[in-house]
Amino acid sequence: MNKIKVGILGYGNLGQGVEMAVHQAEDMELVGVFSRRQPSQLTTESPTFSVDELEKMKDQIDVLILCGSSDKDLPKQGPYFAQYFNTVDSFDTHNDIPAYFNKVDKSAEDGGYVSVISSGWDPGLFSLNRLISEAILPAGETYTFWGPGKSQGHGAAVRQVEGVKDAVQYTIPSQKLLDEINQGHSIEYTSTTAHVREVFAVLEEDADPEQVEQMIVNMENYFKDYETKVCFISQEELDRDHGGVPHGGRVIRQGYTDESNQSLYEFRLNLDSNPEFTAAVNVACARAAYRMAEKGMVGAQTIFDIPPVLLSPKSAEELRRELL
Repeated sequence: MNKIKVGILGYGNLGQGVEMAVHQAEDMELVGVFSRRQPSQLTTESPTFSVDELEKMKDQIDVLILCGSSDKDLPKQGPYFAQYFNTVDSFDTHNDIPAYFNKVDKSAEDGGYVSVISSGWDPGLFSLNRLISEAILPAGETYTFWGPGKSQGHGAAVRQVEGVKDAVQYTIPSQKLLDEINQGHSIEYTSTTAHVREVFAVLEEDADPEQVEQMIVNMENYFKDYETKVCFISQEELDRDHGGVPHGGRVIRQGYTDESNQSLYEFRLNLDSNPEFTAAVNVACARAAYRMAEKGMVGAQTIFDIPPVLLSPKSAEELRRELL
């Protein structure tokens, strides 16, 4: 069996998770990790290369998984590398996904490649379950709750704030609203009122705490309009008390099959490692991207566009026999 040859661009938490997931996939092999850092600075047994070598090796890579940040890296890397590779990314700035899709779609179509965007669990698996539950239960309301857990994207955004040396961010869902839904009650829901955001940050020397806090709580797409609590702590406290990257959440559809009968559809995740799980979804989507490209498809795709059979390493016959 010819294995799918995978490249990884970026070697932070997500890139390391993709590396582990590729090694677990019997139908894949890792060509290498590509980074803006010097290859000698990366602690890995995998082949490592400078990002400058990437385009020279495009004939050796079936799918390139982009592991950069949604705020700084992917807006440029997604459209750029879609010209040269089949790609997968986990772009997660929800409001910007339509515009990002259009840019990547044009590049991928021009280059003749497939690019799966916004792969992960939200956007990604949560998006798919919102679609399925609303298709099945057209009368009702859909609620998405994130956490409790540490958000990679939000933490990274805080660390970009001037005056912040290091930081983590936790998203906490409203237990009161969850209880009301489970009791069959309708609720007034917005994502901003259904969650609290907690930030634990280490300040740079001489940074103004009040100014830093205002920059954080007013950050568009991340904290503005949310109840956000900012706590400044020492690096020692951060390292001691805030290790690991747990996360999770749930999608709930409170629907009605007739005027008197209610159905509750719930999809839930509880993750010890947010980046490792996101990476695992990306790797499954890389398999699908490769197969779609083999069928002659081009352009940007999302989780909505992928037939589930393309995600699995098993054959359609095996899936019918074992899972259907």
